[in-house]
Amino acid sequence: MSPGSPIVDALRAAGCVFAEDEAALLLEAARDPEHLQHMVAQRTQGVPLEHLLGWVDFCGTRMIVEPGVFVPRRRTEFLVRQAASLGKPGAVVVDLCCGSGAIGAAVHDALGTSQLYAVDIDPAAVACARRNIEPRGGRVYEGDLFAPLPRHLMACVDILLVNAPYVPTDSIRMMPPEARLHEPLTALDGGTDGLAVQRRVVDGAAEWLAPGGLVLIESSAQQAPETARLMAGAGFEARIASNAGVDATVVLGRGPEAVPHP
Repeated sequence: MSPGSPIVDALRAAGCVFAEDEAALLLEAARDPEHLQHMVAQRTQGVPLEHLLGWVDFCGTRMIVEPGVFVPRRRTEFLVRQAASLGKPGAVVVDLCCGSGAIGAAVHDALGTSQLYAVDIDPAAVACARRNIEPRGGRVYEGDLFAPLPRHLMACVDILLVNAPYVPTDSIRMMPPEARLHEPLTALDGGTDGLAVQRRVVDGAAEWLAPGGLVLIESSAQQAPETARLMAGAGFEARIASNAGVDATVVLGRGPEAVPHP
């Protein structure tokens, strides 16, 4: 699409940095001129591009993202790569606070196969995640953190993936309108210091992990040291991994190996 097209101009005027790329994607997705006009109008009003397209390019795959569901960020691909590099095919994988389910689905794809489970408290996220997870043979549960998981998974989870909300409550007002107005608050608000949900995850993780199992939590560079301390305090061997190029920080914790019986 030419740089001077009306659609590009409208998107650029609305502050879309990659106006030409977005215009091409909207044109591809449009069913007819009226639909295209509607999508452009929605985009210029701040509706996330991914919600208009119905998908996000995540780890090289188009993952379904529906309106009202948290949009996976590019930086979260770093968490997927970390998990894939440490996991093995056939691993029992749980995607906690799964949102669209894109993280669990991407780790499953990277491993080649897995026993995949996902959980979210938001019904809209659960419905969306099922569209990404179930075609991969996985199951998605609605509820609060570990509560809805089947009991047979206790002490059996090899990889626990966590992109829990970690924005401090007072910082949400400073987020871009795309997130603030169009993504669920439950996917953003991490409490006073941003670590409220992470604390609960760390407190409950040990009984679900298999011996030597891994928990990977996305965090920020500022919060990661405290997240690591929480993990260490819960008995995990914790370390911080980061990628400055995509502003990504992940705290990894490995549970203790099984103690052999005398």
